[in-house]
Amino acid sequence: MKADIPICEVHDLWTEYGPTIIHRGLELEVRHGEVMALVGGSGSGKTTLLRHIVGLTVPTRGEVRLFGTVLSQLDREGQRHARNRFGMLFQQGALFSALSVFENIAFPLRELRQFDEDTIHLLVMHKLSLVELEPKHAWLLPAQLSGGMIKRVGLARALALEPELLVLDEPTAGLDPDRSEKFVLLIKNLRRQLGLTVIFVTHDLDTLAALADRVAVLADQHIVACCPLVELGKVDHPFVANFFQGVKQRLQRLE
Repeated sequence: MKADIPICEVHDLWTEYGPTIIHRGLELEVRHGEVMALVGGSGSGKTTLLRHIVGLTVPTRGEVRLFGTVLSQLDREGQRHARNRFGMLFQQGALFSALSVFENIAFPLRELRQFDEDTIHLLVMHKLSLVELEPKHAWLLPAQLSGGMIKRVGLARALALEPELLVLDEPTAGLDPDRSEKFVLLIKNLRRQLGLTVIFVTHDLDTLAALADRVAVLADQHIVACCPLVELGKVDHPFVANFFQGVKQRLQRLE
């Protein structure tokens, strides 16, 4: 994929549930290789937008183009190929509770039906290493994992097919400050090592300041600002002013 072609383009997107309008004429573009944060108040439609982007749900109207194509317009094989190009980490990990760590990470590899078991074993162990987990963790069940380990296993599964795009829904939610900081550092290192484009939803300003190249702010049913974090102070909008009043102090702390 050419670097000058946006990985994700959202045009005139509307999401309606009966009389309730979640998104109204929303526009967004995510460039190749950048880390884009989505922020907004409770109920602003951040996770709904993520689900539209990866094709889990379809907007009422408008268009989402991923890798230059509209997923819903592709045939079954085309959709499968496009979905193999991104990985998603859900807020609570969304691991299969009855499967071991190994089986959770192996699941998308087996679905692809291109690898024998020896190759799958090597790939799963490599993904565990990427997210800084040890081989012994492969045989644990999700119920035996800490919150931070669940996030890492979910991340390993999201990376199983070596995607171009990584989508994260509240990646540090539920983690204490130390685990949150370590997880953010892991994502930064993976982005650099693997050349990933990242889209993530967060409410945490430290995560935002540490990861985002640009920030898209959802308010009033659309994107009211999309710019680098340091430029948000120029945006004349009450939600932006309220949410980002502590950004300068956090940025200074990270310098």
